[in-house]
Amino acid sequence: MIYKLEIENFYSIRDRQVLDLSIAPNVQDPDGRYAPIFKGSELRVPKVVALYGANASGKTTVLRALEFVISMVRDSAQRTTPGFNCERFNDVESQSRPISLAIEFGGVMNFTPEVFKKLEAAEDVEYGIYRYEISIEVKEGRAERIASEALRQKPAGTGKWQRVFERDINGRVKDSRSFPLSGYQHLLNTLRPNVSVLSSFAMFQHPTATLFVQLAQKVLVQVGTAHNENDQPVINYLVHQPEVLSKLNQELSRIDVGVEGMRFQDTPAGPIPMFKHFGLQYEMPWLLESHGTRAFIKMFPAILATLSQGGIFVIDEFDVSIHPLVLPEILRWFHTKESRNPFDAQIWFTCHSVSLLDELNKEEIVICEKDRQGRTAVFSLMDVKVRRDDNHYRKYLSGAYGGVPQIG
Repeated sequence: MIYKLEIENFYSIRDRQVLDLSIAPNVQDPDGRYAPIFKGSELRVPKVVALYGANASGKTTVLRALEFVISMVRDSAQRTTPGFNCERFNDVESQSRPISLAIEFGGVMNFTPEVFKKLEAAEDVEYGIYRYEISIEVKEGRAERIASEALRQKPAGTGKWQRVFERDINGRVKDSRSFPLSGYQHLLNTLRPNVSVLSSFAMFQHPTATLFVQLAQKVLVQVGTAHNENDQPVINYLVHQPEVLSKLNQELSRIDVGVEGMRFQDTPAGPIPMFKHFGLQYEMPWLLESHGTRAFIKMFPAILATLSQGGIFVIDEFDVSIHPLVLPEILRWFHTKESRNPFDAQIWFTCHSVSLLDELNKEEIVICEKDRQGRTAVFSLMDVKVRRDDNHYRKYLSGAYGGVPQIG
Protein backbone atom coordinates (compact mmCIF):
# COMPACT_ATOMS: atom_id res chain seq x y z
CA MET A 1 0.00 0.00 0.00
CA ILE A 2 1.09 3.56 -0.67
CA TYR A 3 1.62 5.64 2.47
CA LYS A 4 3.29 8.74 1.06
CA LEU A 5 2.74 10.81 -2.07
CA GLU A 6 4.79 13.86 -3.09
CA ILE A 7 3.73 16.20 -5.91
CA GLU A 8 5.31 19.38 -7.30
CA ASN A 9 4.54 21.52 -10.37
CA PHE A 10 1.83 19.15 -11.59
CA TYR A 11 -1.43 20.63 -12.93
CA SER A 12 -2.91 22.78 -10.12
CA ILE A 13 -0.23 21.79 -7.60
CA ARG A 14 2.53 24.36 -7.83
CA ASP A 15 4.58 23.99 -4.66
CA ARG A 16 5.73 20.67 -3.26
CA GLN A 17 2.93 18.89 -1.43
CA VAL A 18 3.71 15.92 0.82
CA LEU A 19 0.82 13.68 1.80
CA ASP A 20 2.06 11.37 4.57
CA LEU A 21 -0.58 8.86 5.67
CA SER A 22 1.56 6.88 8.11
CA ILE A 23 -0.22 6.23 11.41
CA ALA A 24 1.63 6.02 14.73
CA PRO A 25 1.57 2.77 16.77
CA ASN A 26 -0.33 4.38 19.68
CA VAL A 27 -3.44 5.14 17.55
CA GLN A 28 -6.20 2.70 18.44
CA ASP A 29 -7.78 0.65 15.65
CA PRO A 30 -10.65 -1.48 17.03
CA ASP A 31 -12.30 -1.79 13.60
CA GLY A 32 -9.24 -2.96 11.68
CA ARG A 33 -9.22 0.04 9.35
CA TYR A 34 -5.43 0.30 9.15
CA ALA A 35 -2.75 -2.10 7.92
CA PRO A 36 1.02 -2.25 8.53
CA ILE A 37 3.04 -0.40 5.92
CA PHE A 38 4.98 -3.64 5.57
CA LYS A 39 4.98 -6.96 7.40
CA GLY A 40 6.22 -6.37 10.94
CA SER A 41 6.03 -2.57 10.75
CA GLU A 42 4.67 -0.66 13.74
CA LEU A 43 3.60 2.18 11.45
CA ARG A 44 0.32 1.67 9.63
CA VAL A 45 -1.60 3.19 6.73
CA PRO A 46 -5.36 3.56 6.17
CA LYS A 47 -6.96 1.10 3.76
CA VAL A 48 -9.45 3.83 2.79
CA VAL A 49 -8.25 7.26 1.61
CA ALA A 50 -11.03 9.78 0.91
CA LEU A 51 -10.26 13.12 -0.76
CA TYR A 52 -12.65 16.02 -0.09
CA GLY A 53 -12.67 19.59 -1.34
CA ALA A 54 -14.59 22.14 -3.35
CA ASN A 55 -15.05 21.80 -7.09
CA ALA A 56 -11.76 22.41 -8.93
CA SER A 57 -9.81 22.26 -5.66
CA GLY A 58 -7.35 19.69 -7.00
CA LYS A 59 -8.80 16.39 -5.78
CA THR A 60 -8.61 14.81 -9.21
CA THR A 61 -5.08 16.20 -9.61
CA VAL A 62 -3.94 14.08 -6.66
CA LEU A 63 -5.39 10.95 -8.28
CA ARG A 64 -3.87 11.97 -11.61
CA ALA A 65 -0.47 12.13 -9.91
CA LEU A 66 -0.91 8.57 -8.69
CA GLU A 67 -2.12 7.48 -12.10
CA PHE A 68 0.83 9.18 -13.82
CA VAL A 69 3.44 7.50 -11.62
CA ILE A 70 1.84 4.08 -12.02
CA SER A 71 1.45 4.45 -15.79
CA MET A 72 5.10 5.51 -16.14
CA VAL A 73 6.19 2.36 -14.31
CA ARG A 74 3.67 0.03 -15.92
CA ASP A 75 3.29 0.94 -19.57
CA SER A 76 5.29 4.01 -20.66
CA ALA A 77 7.34 1.70 -22.93
CA GLN A 78 4.20 1.27 -25.06
CA ARG A 79 4.05 5.01 -25.71
CA THR A 80 4.48 5.82 -29.39
CA THR A 81 4.56 9.63 -29.24
CA PRO A 82 7.12 11.96 -27.65
CA GLY A 83 6.43 13.95 -24.50
CA PHE A 84 4.21 13.19 -21.52
CA ASN A 85 0.49 13.17 -20.75
CA CYS A 86 0.73 15.76 -18.00
CA GLU A 87 0.94 19.53 -17.51
CA ARG A 88 2.97 21.81 -15.27
CA PHE A 89 1.43 24.58 -13.14
CA ASN A 90 0.23 27.48 -15.26
CA ASP A 91 2.36 30.44 -14.24
CA VAL A 92 5.51 32.05 -15.61
CA GLU A 93 7.83 30.80 -12.86
CA SER A 94 6.75 27.18 -13.35
CA GLN A 95 7.34 27.02 -17.10
CA SER A 96 10.97 26.04 -16.51
CA ARG A 97 10.66 24.20 -13.17
CA PRO A 98 10.72 20.38 -13.19
CA ILE A 99 7.63 18.27 -12.58
CA SER A 100 8.47 16.07 -9.60
CA LEU A 101 6.54 13.10 -8.23
CA ALA A 102 7.33 10.41 -5.67
CA ILE A 103 5.58 7.59 -3.85
CA GLU A 104 6.64 5.51 -0.87
CA PHE A 105 5.24 2.06 -0.17
CA GLY A 106 6.00 -1.11 1.73
CA GLY A 107 7.22 -4.37 0.26
CA VAL A 108 9.74 -7.19 0.09
CA MET A 109 13.34 -6.01 0.04
CA ASN A 110 15.82 -6.91 -2.73
CA PHE A 111 12.85 -8.02 -4.80
CA THR A 112 14.36 -10.50 -7.25
CA PRO A 113 12.91 -13.71 -8.73
CA GLU A 114 14.86 -15.71 -6.14
CA VAL A 115 13.30 -13.73 -3.30
CA PHE A 116 9.89 -14.02 -4.96
CA LYS A 117 10.22 -17.83 -4.96
CA LYS A 118 10.97 -17.75 -1.24
CA LEU A 119 7.91 -15.59 -0.72
CA GLU A 120 5.73 -18.05 -2.63
CA ALA A 121 7.16 -20.92 -0.57
CA ALA A 122 6.25 -19.06 2.64
CA GLU A 123 9.92 -18.76 3.61
CA ASP A 124 11.20 -15.81 5.63
CA VAL A 125 12.06 -12.74 3.58
CA GLU A 126 13.06 -9.21 4.55
CA TYR A 127 10.54 -6.38 4.38
CA GLY A 128 10.88 -2.62 4.36
CA ILE A 129 9.90 0.48 2.39
CA TYR A 130 10.54 1.66 -1.15
CA ARG A 131 10.70 5.13 -2.62
CA TYR A 132 10.12 5.65 -6.34
CA GLU A 133 10.67 9.16 -7.63
CA ILE A 134 10.68 10.75 -11.05
CA SER A 135 11.52 14.28 -12.17
CA ILE A 136 10.65 15.63 -15.62
CA GLU A 137 12.51 18.51 -17.23
CA VAL A 138 10.25 21.37 -18.38
CA LYS A 139 11.40 23.82 -21.06
CA GLU A 140 9.32 26.79 -22.19
CA GLY A 141 6.30 25.27 -20.54
CA ARG A 142 6.59 21.82 -22.11
CA ALA A 143 7.54 18.57 -20.39
CA GLU A 144 10.55 17.42 -22.43
CA ARG A 145 12.37 14.48 -20.89
CA ILE A 146 13.01 12.55 -17.70
CA ALA A 147 15.54 14.54 -15.68
CA SER A 148 15.99 11.83 -13.04
CA GLU A 149 14.41 8.58 -11.94
CA ALA A 150 15.21 6.41 -8.95
CA LEU A 151 14.01 3.46 -6.94
CA ARG A 152 15.44 3.15 -3.44
CA GLN A 153 14.76 0.83 -0.52
CA LYS A 154 15.10 1.00 3.23
CA PRO A 155 15.14 -2.47 4.90
CA ALA A 156 12.94 -2.60 8.00
CA GLY A 157 12.10 1.04 7.30
CA THR A 158 15.22 2.29 9.10
CA GLY A 159 18.62 3.67 8.22
CA LYS A 160 19.63 5.32 4.95
CA TRP A 161 18.03 4.83 1.57
CA GLN A 162 19.77 2.16 -0.50
CA ARG A 163 19.92 2.39 -4.27
CA VAL A 164 17.98 -0.13 -6.34
CA PHE A 165 18.67 1.93 -9.46
CA GLU A 166 19.25 5.59 -10.30
CA ARG A 167 19.00 7.35 -13.65
CA ASP A 168 20.28 10.80 -14.61
CA ILE A 169 19.20 13.31 -17.24
CA ASN A 170 21.54 11.78 -19.84
CA GLY A 171 20.02 8.33 -19.47
CA ARG A 172 22.92 6.89 -17.47
CA VAL A 173 21.73 4.25 -14.99
CA LYS A 174 23.45 3.03 -11.83
CA ASP A 175 22.47 -0.48 -10.85
CA SER A 176 22.61 -2.59 -7.69
CA ARG A 177 22.76 -6.24 -6.68
CA SER A 178 18.97 -6.50 -6.83
CA PHE A 179 18.79 -4.56 -10.13
CA PRO A 180 21.83 -5.67 -12.15
CA LEU A 181 22.56 -4.24 -15.60
CA SER A 182 24.67 -7.23 -16.60
CA GLY A 183 23.22 -8.59 -19.82
CA TYR A 184 21.01 -5.52 -20.25
CA GLN A 185 23.56 -2.75 -20.88
CA HIS A 186 22.46 -2.54 -24.52
CA LEU A 187 19.01 -1.31 -23.40
CA LEU A 188 20.57 1.96 -22.23
CA ASN A 189 21.33 2.83 -25.86
CA THR A 190 17.64 2.78 -26.75
CA LEU A 191 16.21 4.12 -23.48
CA ARG A 192 13.83 6.84 -24.61
CA PRO A 193 13.64 10.18 -22.72
CA ASN A 194 9.94 9.78 -21.89
CA VAL A 195 10.00 6.10 -20.84
CA SER A 196 10.79 4.80 -17.37
CA VAL A 197 13.64 2.39 -16.70
CA LEU A 198 11.23 -0.09 -15.13
CA SER A 199 8.80 -0.15 -18.05
CA SER A 200 11.57 -0.25 -20.67
CA PHE A 201 13.56 -3.01 -19.00
CA ALA A 202 10.46 -5.09 -18.21
CA MET A 203 9.62 -5.12 -21.93
CA PHE A 204 12.84 -7.10 -22.40
CA GLN A 205 12.23 -9.40 -19.42
CA HIS A 206 14.64 -7.84 -16.93
CA PRO A 207 13.66 -9.96 -13.89
CA THR A 208 13.48 -7.27 -11.20
CA ALA A 209 11.90 -4.66 -13.47
CA THR A 210 9.28 -7.23 -14.45
CA LEU A 211 8.36 -7.87 -10.80
CA PHE A 212 7.84 -4.15 -10.12
CA VAL A 213 5.76 -3.72 -13.27
CA GLN A 214 3.60 -6.63 -12.10
CA LEU A 215 3.10 -4.80 -8.79
CA ALA A 216 2.06 -1.67 -10.69
CA GLN A 217 -0.48 -3.72 -12.63
CA LYS A 218 -2.32 -4.29 -9.34
CA VAL A 219 -3.18 -0.59 -9.23
CA LEU A 220 -6.50 -0.11 -11.04
CA VAL A 221 -7.44 3.47 -11.93
CA GLN A 222 -10.72 5.06 -12.97
CA VAL A 223 -10.01 8.78 -13.31
CA GLY A 224 -11.50 11.35 -15.68
CA THR A 225 -14.69 11.48 -17.69
CA ALA A 226 -14.01 8.34 -19.74
CA HIS A 227 -14.84 5.93 -16.92
CA ASN A 228 -18.16 7.71 -16.31
CA GLU A 229 -19.23 7.88 -19.96
CA ASN A 230 -17.97 4.67 -21.58
CA ASP A 231 -20.01 1.61 -20.61
CA GLN A 232 -18.82 -0.83 -23.26
CA PRO A 233 -15.54 -1.98 -21.64
CA VAL A 234 -17.26 -3.31 -18.52
CA ILE A 235 -20.01 -4.93 -20.60
CA ASN A 236 -17.40 -6.69 -22.75
CA TYR A 237 -15.54 -7.78 -19.63
CA LEU A 238 -18.59 -9.24 -17.86
CA VAL A 239 -19.64 -11.17 -20.98
CA HIS A 240 -16.44 -13.22 -20.69
CA GLN A 241 -16.28 -13.40 -16.87
CA PRO A 242 -19.25 -15.48 -15.64
CA GLU A 243 -17.75 -15.83 -12.13
CA VAL A 244 -17.53 -12.06 -11.75
CA LEU A 245 -21.07 -11.70 -13.08
CA SER A 246 -22.29 -14.23 -10.51
CA LYS A 247 -20.65 -12.31 -7.65
CA LEU A 248 -22.02 -9.07 -9.04
CA ASN A 249 -25.56 -10.47 -8.99
CA GLN A 250 -25.11 -11.50 -5.37
CA GLU A 251 -24.18 -7.94 -4.41
CA LEU A 252 -26.89 -6.32 -6.55
CA SER A 253 -29.60 -8.28 -4.77
CA ARG A 254 -27.99 -7.77 -1.36
CA ILE A 255 -27.63 -3.98 -1.44
CA ASP A 256 -31.27 -3.56 -2.45
CA VAL A 257 -31.10 -1.61 -5.70
CA GLY A 258 -34.27 -3.36 -6.81
CA VAL A 259 -32.41 -5.67 -9.19
CA GLU A 260 -32.92 -9.39 -8.84
CA GLY A 261 -30.25 -10.27 -11.36
CA MET A 262 -28.38 -9.33 -14.52
CA ARG A 263 -27.81 -11.56 -17.54
CA PHE A 264 -26.74 -11.24 -21.18
CA GLN A 265 -29.10 -11.73 -24.08
CA ASP A 266 -27.61 -12.60 -27.46
CA THR A 267 -28.68 -10.33 -30.33
CA PRO A 268 -27.42 -9.76 -33.90
CA ALA A 269 -25.60 -6.70 -32.51
CA GLY A 270 -23.93 -8.75 -29.78
CA PRO A 271 -24.74 -9.56 -26.13
CA ILE A 272 -26.95 -7.01 -24.37
CA PRO A 273 -27.22 -6.73 -20.55
CA MET A 274 -30.74 -7.34 -19.27
CA PHE A 275 -31.96 -6.73 -15.71
CA LYS A 276 -34.65 -8.60 -13.82
CA HIS A 277 -36.35 -6.32 -11.27
CA PHE A 278 -38.37 -7.41 -8.28
CA GLY A 279 -42.09 -7.00 -9.03
CA LEU A 280 -41.67 -6.27 -12.74
CA GLN A 281 -42.82 -8.68 -15.42
CA TYR A 282 -40.31 -7.80 -18.12
CA GLU A 283 -36.55 -7.37 -18.00
CA MET A 284 -34.97 -3.95 -18.50
CA PRO A 285 -32.08 -3.30 -20.95
CA TRP A 286 -28.84 -1.58 -19.89
CA LEU A 287 -29.76 1.86 -21.25
CA LEU A 288 -32.99 1.95 -19.22
CA GLU A 289 -31.27 0.92 -16.00
CA SER A 290 -30.63 3.57 -13.35
CA HIS A 291 -27.39 5.57 -13.39
CA GLY A 292 -26.65 4.41 -9.85
CA THR A 293 -26.88 0.73 -10.71
CA ARG A 294 -24.75 1.22 -13.81
CA ALA A 295 -22.17 3.21 -11.84
CA PHE A 296 -21.95 0.43 -9.25
CA ILE A 297 -21.57 -2.23 -11.97
CA LYS A 298 -18.79 -0.29 -13.70
CA MET A 299 -16.70 -0.07 -10.55
CA PHE A 300 -17.48 -3.56 -9.23
CA PRO A 301 -14.98 -5.62 -11.33
CA ALA A 302 -12.10 -3.36 -10.29
CA ILE A 303 -13.13 -3.49 -6.63
CA LEU A 304 -13.44 -7.27 -6.74
CA ALA A 305 -10.06 -7.69 -8.44
CA THR A 306 -8.37 -5.36 -5.95
CA LEU A 307 -9.83 -7.13 -2.93
CA SER A 308 -9.11 -10.62 -4.24
CA GLN A 309 -5.46 -10.08 -5.20
CA GLY A 310 -4.39 -7.08 -3.15
CA GLY A 311 -3.40 -3.75 -4.66
CA ILE A 312 -4.98 -0.31 -4.94
CA PHE A 313 -8.21 0.90 -6.52
CA VAL A 314 -8.16 4.59 -7.49
CA ILE A 315 -11.50 6.13 -8.48
CA ASP A 316 -12.58 9.68 -9.19
CA GLU A 317 -16.08 10.79 -8.10
CA PHE A 318 -16.73 7.62 -6.13
CA ASP A 319 -20.14 8.87 -5.04
CA VAL A 320 -21.58 9.76 -8.48
CA SER A 321 -25.12 8.33 -8.61
CA ILE A 322 -24.40 5.94 -5.71
CA HIS A 323 -26.81 6.04 -2.75
CA PRO A 324 -25.22 7.39 0.47
CA LEU A 325 -26.06 4.14 2.29
CA VAL A 326 -24.29 2.02 -0.33
CA LEU A 327 -21.03 4.01 -0.14
CA PRO A 328 -20.11 3.00 3.44
CA GLU A 329 -21.01 -0.60 2.63
CA ILE A 330 -18.40 -0.64 -0.15
CA LEU A 331 -15.82 0.89 2.20
CA ARG A 332 -16.58 -1.80 4.79
CA TRP A 333 -15.41 -4.34 2.23
CA PHE A 334 -11.96 -2.75 2.45
CA HIS A 335 -12.06 -2.52 6.23
CA THR A 336 -12.98 -6.19 6.74
CA LYS A 337 -9.81 -8.26 6.49
CA GLU A 338 -11.26 -11.67 7.39
CA SER A 339 -14.04 -11.97 4.82
CA ARG A 340 -13.42 -9.31 2.19
CA ASN A 341 -9.90 -7.90 2.20
CA PRO A 342 -7.37 -10.58 3.19
CA PHE A 343 -4.46 -8.86 1.40
CA ASP A 344 -5.01 -5.36 2.83
CA ALA A 345 -6.02 -3.78 -0.46
CA GLN A 346 -6.40 0.00 -0.49
CA ILE A 347 -8.89 2.41 -2.09
CA TRP A 348 -8.22 6.08 -2.94
CA PHE A 349 -11.19 8.16 -4.06
CA THR A 350 -12.56 11.67 -4.45
CA CYS A 351 -15.97 12.43 -3.04
CA HIS A 352 -18.52 15.18 -2.36
CA SER A 353 -20.92 13.10 -0.25
CA VAL A 354 -20.43 14.79 3.13
CA SER A 355 -22.61 12.23 4.94
CA LEU A 356 -19.83 9.71 4.34
CA LEU A 357 -17.54 11.77 6.59
CA ASP A 358 -19.34 10.40 9.64
CA GLU A 359 -18.25 6.92 8.56
CA LEU A 360 -14.56 7.84 8.35
CA ASN A 361 -11.76 8.30 10.86
CA LYS A 362 -9.59 11.40 10.59
CA GLU A 363 -6.69 9.23 9.35
CA GLU A 364 -8.80 8.36 6.30
CA ILE A 365 -9.70 11.94 5.29
CA VAL A 366 -7.61 14.14 2.99
CA ILE A 367 -8.52 17.76 2.24
CA CYS A 368 -7.73 19.64 -0.97
CA GLU A 369 -8.15 23.38 -1.27
CA LYS A 370 -7.10 26.02 -3.76
CA ASP A 371 -5.99 29.58 -2.99
CA ARG A 372 -6.65 32.78 -4.95
CA GLN A 373 -3.57 32.16 -7.08
CA GLY A 374 -4.95 28.79 -8.22
CA ARG A 375 -2.50 26.73 -6.14
CA THR A 376 -3.71 23.49 -4.61
CA ALA A 377 -2.76 22.47 -1.07
CA VAL A 378 -3.19 18.86 0.06
CA PHE A 379 -3.21 17.68 3.67
CA SER A 380 -4.48 14.87 5.86
CA LEU A 381 -6.69 15.61 8.86
CA MET A 382 -3.83 14.07 10.84
CA ASP A 383 -1.89 17.25 10.01
CA VAL A 384 -4.37 19.56 11.78
CA LYS A 385 -5.87 19.66 15.26
CA VAL A 386 -8.83 17.31 15.06
CA ARG A 387 -10.34 15.63 18.10
CA ARG A 388 -11.01 11.92 17.93
CA ASP A 389 -14.69 12.51 18.74
CA ASP A 390 -15.17 15.42 16.31
CA ASN A 391 -18.27 15.38 14.12
CA HIS A 392 -16.49 15.43 10.76
CA TYR A 393 -19.69 16.19 8.90
CA ARG A 394 -20.41 19.40 10.84
CA LYS A 395 -16.80 20.50 11.10
CA TYR A 396 -16.19 20.13 7.38
CA LEU A 397 -19.34 21.99 6.36
CA SER A 398 -18.56 24.77 8.84
CA GLY A 399 -15.23 25.32 7.09
CA ALA A 400 -13.14 24.27 10.10
CA TYR A 401 -11.08 21.87 7.98
CA GLY A 402 -10.98 23.99 4.83
CA GLY A 403 -11.77 22.57 1.40
CA VAL A 404 -15.30 24.02 1.13
CA PRO A 405 -16.49 26.54 -1.48
CA GLN A 406 -16.56 30.22 -0.46
CA ILE A 407 -19.94 31.48 -1.66
CA GLY A 408 -20.68 35.19 -1.99
